[in-house]
Amino acid sequence: MTITFAQMALYVGALVILFMTPGPVWVALLARSLSGGFHAAWPLVLGVVVGDVIWPLVAVFGLTWLVSEFAGFMMVLQWVAVAVFIVMGAALIRHADQPIGTNSRLTRPGVWAGFVAGLAVILGNPKAILFYMGVLPGFFDLTQATAGDIAIICFLSFIIPLTGNLFLAASIDRVRVLLKSTSALRRMNLGAGWLLIGVGVVIAFT
Repeated sequence: MTITFAQMALYVGALVILFMTPGPVWVALLARSLSGGFHAAWPLVLGVVVGDVIWPLVAVFGLTWLVSEFAGFMMVLQWVAVAVFIVMGAALIRHADQPIGTNSRLTRPGVWAGFVAGLAVILGNPKAILFYMGVLPGFFDLTQATAGDIAIICFLSFIIPLTGNLFLAASIDRVRVLLKSTSALRRMNLGAGWLLIGVGVVIAFT
């Protein structure tokens, strides 16, 4: 294993901050939990987990190939990671009051429908691949990544959102109030936005 505990801790912190930002997965969990309770929500969470593993794998192997073909590309990607965090943070701050859209297709009953909905939510989100393609090089040296490193990266990439999503599904009343409250949503977006910018600054100087 080549990655350090400090690198893992910083990556976990970034994942937690991103999870705290309300988005399509939150809306899907809210919709399914309200329509069918926790039983309807957990299949969606599993679908999201699959995407949370697929995107890091695509990023790791895709970026490893690019780095092997183009010298110095890793340094470029590190600054891309900085830019991704700062831009995402600035966008959250700029649109802190913007309500989250809904999608009735996410509420179809059934375990399989829930699983497919979760997979569609995470795979259909362009910010997901942008996040992983731009962020992983900022935390880890992918040119030295071993099979163990890749396993740890994938594990961290899904265990944080998995834990949080299950907690949200079980605490749906609080989440519903949060998403309906403009002031609460604004405070969360502002806080997460500044934290994302902070992570970008940390990456730039490490």
